[in-house]
Amino acid sequence: MSWFSKLFPSKIRTSTTKKKEIPEGLWIKCPECGAFLFRSELERNLEVCPKCNFHMRISARKRIDIFLDPDFREEIASQVVPEDRLKFRDTKKYKDRLLAAQRETGEKDALVVMRGRLNGIDLVVCAFEFSFIGGSMGAVVGEKFVQAVNKCLTHKIPLVCFACSGGARMQESLISLMQMAKTSTALGRMAEFGLPYISVMVDPCTGGVSASLAMLGDLNISEPKALIGFAGPKVIEQTVRETLPPGFQRSEFLLEKGALDMIIDRRELRDRLSSILSKLTYSGQARG
Repeated sequence: MSWFSKLFPSKIRTSTTKKKEIPEGLWIKCPECGAFLFRSELERNLEVCPKCNFHMRISARKRIDIFLDPDFREEIASQVVPEDRLKFRDTKKYKDRLLAAQRETGEKDALVVMRGRLNGIDLVVCAFEFSFIGGSMGAVVGEKFVQAVNKCLTHKIPLVCFACSGGARMQESLISLMQMAKTSTALGRMAEFGLPYISVMVDPCTGGVSASLAMLGDLNISEPKALIGFAGPKVIEQTVRETLPPGFQRSEFLLEKGALDMIIDRRELRDRLSSILSKLTYSGQARG
């Protein structure tokens, strides 16, 4: 041992023993309160932080899985795929963005449609995949939504939509904007037949989706603290050059102003919506 090492007490000498490595993905940090949570505990809690009740974003298929009964599933319009009709290009070609999003998410586009049951009630569910180009609405999303409505009309069953989107897909230009009218018209047909449509807006729900199908529900519902609006708060603040009130465009703010009917915790959604739908479908059958 050299004379230099003798100057340092043994308790501060560097140990050569390797520390045990923590498996990757075992812990998740809550983006709201900063608490470190066990991944397994968070999954059991449906991706809701048990410390602060923050509702984390989840994929479209996971949302459908935790919402529907497990015994019966029928995917609708799974064969519909996007096309680059305008040959659009910004910093990347649109077709390259589509391929990248499809690889990342495993989805063909930003909407998943499934027929199933909720506590025994037959219904159709739509869920937006935000990881697919911001859940933006293009021709495929509009077509899938209309096919979901058609399935409801054929079988006389309700529709539930989980809207999570940045709005219309700019890469499809006017084709995308046309989907606002297309989906709204389809919902008008549902209303004529007295079939319930429940819109559940989750964080974030903005742009053309919020200005069309998301706000046209017989009941407009949201999860806690979801961002809902047409333009984002920063854009509005820069436009009006005023400081916006606290919680502006959050679901609690919209409920207070009458733009929402209710806010429901994700963990209570199945039971609350099945109770509502059992009353609405019974009323519809009674009217028929």
